[in-house]
Amino acid sequence: YTILSKVHSDRNVYPSAGVLFVHVLEREYFKGEFPPYPKPGEISNDPITFNTNLMGYPDRPGWLRYIQRTPYSDGVLYGSPTLENVGKPTIIEITAYNRRTFETARHNLIINIMSAEVDFPLPYQAEFFIRNMNVEEMLASEVLGDFLGAVKNVWQPERLNAINITSALDRGGRVPLPINDMKEGVYVMVGADVPFSSCLREVENPQNQLRCSQEMEPVITCDKKFRTQFHIDWCKISLVDNTKQVSTFQEVIRGEGILPDGGEYKPPSDTLKSRDYYSDFLITLAVPSAIALVLFLILAYIMCCRREGVEKRNMQTPDIQLVHHSAIQKSTKELRDMSKNREIAWPLSTLPVFHPVTGEIVPPLHTDSYDNTSMPLMQTQQ
Repeated sequence: YTILSKVHSDRNVYPSAGVLFVHVLEREYFKGEFPPYPKPGEISNDPITFNTNLMGYPDRPGWLRYIQRTPYSDGVLYGSPTLENVGKPTIIEITAYNRRTFETARHNLIINIMSAEVDFPLPYQAEFFIRNMNVEEMLASEVLGDFLGAVKNVWQPERLNAINITSALDRGGRVPLPINDMKEGVYVMVGADVPFSSCLREVENPQNQLRCSQEMEPVITCDKKFRTQFHIDWCKISLVDNTKQVSTFQEVIRGEGILPDGGEYKPPSDTLKSRDYYSDFLITLAVPSAIALVLFLILAYIMCCRREGVEKRNMQTPDIQLVHHSAIQKSTKELRDMSKNREIAWPLSTLPVFHPVTGEIVPPLHTDSYDNTSMPLMQTQQ
């Protein structure tokens, strides 16, 4: 169903166009090319990362993807070659980085894409979305084999191939939260040579379409054959029948390669007329300034010329209220004048006579010549 290969120096691989290609970059192989730990007998577990690119270019071909989850896991090259690359050797440079010693090792992977079979591409293609898998888990040969076996049981084709595998993150999905070991999900496209089975067609029923629109699980009879290992989102399944698709290819009619005559080219004149910006100045500055001046005059008239004044206020106020207000002002003024002219000594009844601790008689706090004009109205308690 898929082509698997291990890492070797300058390895040649021969994938087929339109069939899933998987190449594993094993850390164990590259460990031998880096120096061991200084202490003899210590287990080497250096963090190793890989960089893959097309020879002479900074990135890989468009059909080839690469994933490595952590520096302590193997890297995987995977993708589905296209028919355009058939017969053209693709040289991939693989550079391994030792994150402990900062040393590198480089190898070349020569991909020779072979032409597909006569009846390829397979006309009936189905794409499944598996929610409980990550892309590197699905690329494992045993896991992918189990999935293709389950699809073959419900489809019963004569030929079944894995065409492509895509992570849900490449389709616009979000990174899952690290809760309950949630997975990002993966899309798996398979192709067969026979029409879709009735089980796969059940998702097109009106009842199931209604349940999918309400974000409910559709009722699929063959779901139990996947449920033990793969949780498939049947609302996202895609069934493509290439036998019913109408070709939209249109023959291109090539002309003589001569543009029609559009007349003689007339460039703009070298002498440009000067432009008068006086009107633009008036519109930009004078008009807003005039409007602001008018608004200022209106506001000044309202604030300064429309005031009622004290006389009008007194005329509209009852006499009894004016009398009370005048009496309060007069009393307040008298109290302030009395507080400024305190020239009389304090009564002895307000002064302490005995010391609170020894009980001895204490003299007054101030003499007769003491300036009591700055003394507060009430003495602080000792």
